Amino acid sequence: MVFFRLKPPFQLSLDAIDPHTEKMINPADTLRDIWKKCFDLDIDPVLVTPLGGGSINAVYKAILPEETVVMKVNSAARFPGMFAAEQRGLDILRKYNSPPIPNVICQTTIGQYQYLVLEYLERGPRRRDFFEHFAQQLATLHRNTTDVYGLDHDNYIGALPQYNHAHADLYQFLIEQRFQPQLKLAVDTGRLTSQDLQLFTKLFSGLPAMIPNEPPSLIHGDLWSGNYLTGPEGDAWLIDPAVAWVHREADLAMSRLFGGFDPEFYDSYNEVFALSPGFEQRIDLWNLYPLLVHVNLFGGNYIGEVRSIVKKYTV
Repeated sequence: MVFFRLKPPFQLSLDAIDPHTEKMINPADTLRDIWKKCFDLDIDPVLVTPLGGGSINAVYKAILPEETVVMKVNSAARFPGMFAAEQRGLDILRKYNSPPIPNVICQTTIGQYQYLVLEYLERGPRRRDFFEHFAQQLATLHRNTTDVYGLDHDNYIGALPQYNHAHADLYQFLIEQRFQPQLKLAVDTGRLTSQDLQLFTKLFSGLPAMIPNEPPSLIHGDLWSGNYLTGPEGDAWLIDPAVAWVHREADLAMSRLFGGFDPEFYDSYNEVFALSPGFEQRIDLWNLYPLLVHVNLFGGNYIGEVRSIVKKYTV
């Protein structure tokens, strides 16, 4: 592992961690610049080291004299407003009584890079009722409702823009703000075809019969096992949101996409905020959106998976 002390005699290329960046930077010096810009204070990091797990951003753990933080770095030009949107998403979750989330310490842009500095979470042993408690907190978040589907700003889902223009109608929102942007990108890049579009058009006409209409709920929006952590008190903390006011089943379905959570999580959720009958049959339908995102990011087997699901609901 590479360590950065107070005055390291070398620099690390972000290319080694994040292929989207090219310039050589010194993370310790960068953190000093961030502190100066955000707080007009001088800071001397004790230790800065890369953190694993980030596929989009370069991520560092920085030990400071009085606290430990996480610093996320990415190109400001390639992903404009990504960290500003992430901060807004975290602020929204905090406002509406979500499961706990890390505090934002600073968000800024310096030169060609954008930065987000968050509190660092020390991991504790999981509480015995970890998934039960997590489900109850998520249900509390989902009980927040509003009049329209969407959000007052666009954000990101992974490395791709997510559009949140408001709609009073759930089905039009899903078609115009979720499916169509991803489909256009997939067709423009040759990953999907006009025949795929025809099947999706057929799918769209059947959405009102397949998805029960519910008021918009505030959802995390990218709820899979990589986006929650075990906090110092042993409970679940959410990270990397893609928030919007959408049908709550989108969160529950996505949590099942890559292996799923513990069965106790789903049992506990249904006990406190029961899902409409037939949810199990709608999981693949909800997961078409995140799978389309994966088609556009990675291609490969996700293309066949998307085609298989669309046929399942249209043929």
